[in-house]
Amino acid sequence: MGKISLEKEKPLSEKRKDYVLMGLGNICRGDDGIGSFIAQNFRSDDWLVLDCGTTPENFTSLVKKAQPKYLVIVDAAQMNLEPGEFRVILPEKIDKFYLTTHNIPLSLFISYLDKWAEKIILIGIQPERMEGFQRTSKRLQDSARKIIEILNVKKFQELKELS
Repeated sequence: MGKISLEKEKPLSEKRKDYVLMGLGNICRGDDGIGSFIAQNFRSDDWLVLDCGTTPENFTSLVKKAQPKYLVIVDAAQMNLEPGEFRVILPEKIDKFYLTTHNIPLSLFISYLDKWAEKIILIGIQPERMEGFQRTSKRLQDSARKIIEILNVKKFQELKELS
């Protein structure tokens, strides 16, 4: 017979996780919401998944508690690629390619999170359309599925870097 525990289990947000996903973006602006779209569709017990919308700074305490080995941040980025293509953006290139639909610059945000994550991977996805009140395009939804597959099996080496 199993043991009965009177100890209250910690909520998922308070447990240490080796992998944290932060999805960023404005779901009311078409493909700008792709990071949130990925967070909403990603399921894994190994990951703490955060749909941060346009205020990722509101989720820093959860990253601090988790102290992950890998923090993956996904957002739309203007990189002059074909819509739906995605790349890892290195820290020194963030300000050059990033859309600023967030309250603080992502370079500052990432340097702040660097204290609590062993490795930060920023994935940018080239948007197709970013008009107001549009759904995420089919092309980006297909890319989102590919990213989710890569993250589920933790094959980060399959992610190409932006040159």
